[in-house]
Amino acid sequence: MQRVSQASVSVDGDVVGAIDEPGLMVLVGVTHDDTPAQAARLAAKLWGLRVFDGEVSCSDLGAPLLVISQFTLYGDTRKGRRPSWIAAAPGPVAEPLVEEVVEALRRLGARVETGRFGADMKVSLTNDGPVTLILDM
Repeated sequence: MQRVSQASVSVDGDVVGAIDEPGLMVLVGVTHDDTPAQAARLAAKLWGLRVFDGEVSCSDLGAPLLVISQFTLYGDTRKGRRPSWIAAAPGPVAEPLVEEVVEALRRLGARVETGRFGADMKVSLTNDGPVTLILDM
């Protein structure tokens, strides 16, 4: 997750999700044993994490989030020169869990924009800080 002053994601030249004010850009990777309960915990953590000036959170500010699926977070580069993606869950497993993160955030009251699962996405952002954190549920 990155604290940003703005971020957007495009597919085939069209913007499919964007936030134009301070918020969080979240890359969500899913592995084989992840669960809906972990997705809900991740959403709650993102919503309440105090990473903005004055030690406030998205929930305090009503700050938006841009959530993008990112299987490459589970790339393994320990051997050879080509990453292995074996730890990344396949689409039919991963997509519902990424969607659960989005829906859980919305249930908490968050404004959420998204990328498009499985698409060749181009991500643009202005990192604010920079503040970049890894959240492992």
